[in-house]
Amino acid sequence: MNSPVPRHAVVLFGHGSRDPLWRQPIEAVAARMQQLAPDVLVRCAYLELTEPDLPTAAAELAASGIASLSVVPLFLGVGRHAREDLPMLITELRLRYAAISISLKPAIGEDAQIVNLIAELSLQR
Repeated sequence: MNSPVPRHAVVLFGHGSRDPLWRQPIEAVAARMQQLAPDVLVRCAYLELTEPDLPTAAAELAASGIASLSVVPLFLGVGRHAREDLPMLITELRLRYAAISISLKPAIGEDAQIVNLIAELSLQR
């Protein structure tokens, strides 16, 4: 018996790097999310230098039959990529996959819980 297709997916979006070890923390978050919410598809995507890019990840998820997609930018700071490049990519995805509800979450570094956690971790001796 086939399991039902998850109706919601999340893409963790990072900058990318030539260093293959750079992606390990992002993939660890994705794996933990999958443990916490097995009914949600979780993928990683990158702006540059690392595969897959966001259009590729979105195409795979769209082909699986999802109804909604959240893109979570894993940026601490909100630079040009988060302010300009990513919103353009999201606009293109919304046009290409009009039947899927696509939301762009704020950059993770803007979340007060993340700021607090980083502060607490940084104060540990």
